[in-house]
Amino acid sequence: MIRKAPQELPQRIVFFLVPRFSLIAFTSALEPLRLANRESGKRLYSWSLVSVDDLPVRSSCGIPFTPDAKLDELQHFHTVVVCSGEDVQKVDDRRIYSWLRRVDRTGVDVGALCTGAHILAKAGLLDGYSCTIHWENLAGFLEDFPEIEVTPELFEIDRNRFTCAGGTAALDMMLNVISAQHGHELASEVADQFMHERIRDQHDQQRMSLPIRLGVRHPKLLAVIKLMEDNLEEPLTRIQLARDAGLSTRQLERLFRKYLSRSPARYYLELRLNKARLLLLQTNMSVIDVALACGFVSASHFSKCYRDFFGRTPRKERGLPSLAGEDDED
Repeated sequence: MIRKAPQELPQRIVFFLVPRFSLIAFTSALEPLRLANRESGKRLYSWSLVSVDDLPVRSSCGIPFTPDAKLDELQHFHTVVVCSGEDVQKVDDRRIYSWLRRVDRTGVDVGALCTGAHILAKAGLLDGYSCTIHWENLAGFLEDFPEIEVTPELFEIDRNRFTCAGGTAALDMMLNVISAQHGHELASEVADQFMHERIRDQHDQQRMSLPIRLGVRHPKLLAVIKLMEDNLEEPLTRIQLARDAGLSTRQLERLFRKYLSRSPARYYLELRLNKARLLLLQTNMSVIDVALACGFVSASHFSKCYRDFFGRTPRKERGLPSLAGEDDED
């Protein structure tokens, strides 16, 4: 429904702020609405800020935002946007979920920015819908909500649900909404004001391509790295990696030493450990389950590798006391 022109103007939008919400995602969603009003010469959109307890909410960078409406006094709005960011998996306030379910029953559009899909999922509002989330939170979301269809898209609009990956993806999502509701010409005028030279669609990638991200363009090396990223739970052997890329194991070693200053085994291990850290911080999976999900055969081997790389054990990463036998030194 959010792709259709509203039946009445202005379209009233409620931004629900969750502590540590992403400031760039929030402003990237809000500012296009302001500029759409200015460029069109009409009041197409209006907005309100709310929080669960009607108190100021600090953003991810610590700047506080004061709600301008009381949650239980809101009336006659068309759209709700949940704004969250860091540590979303720690949010566990039943008041949020019950309010979202209540407003959903009125037929309004319900969406989320950045990690807000996690909150919608916990409220049961993504069952039967497609959604997306920031790439850094994708693995954790898949573990927590395996029954929900989550994609790596820049944003997803599925009937009266919309989600975006956060950051400037919120800008592109809102530009697409403005285009669908009020025409491409207006959306282009708004994009020009942002010096945003291209309006991305939902299928654009969230992350930079491997060559840009790594500063490497050797096709066979990139092919091996892609294989590694696609096989973290059941790591491929050095022989398998070399064979699939059409290389000898010696050539494989030389490529990694030349371009990445480390061995293939070391690079692969770092990929798996970085995924493990995200799962530890974003899910309630046990340490052994995280270890298995990242290709380690035992918790002890995983803990040793993790401490060697990050300087702390997996349990200490979560702020938990170490178990007997673990090295507590940092």
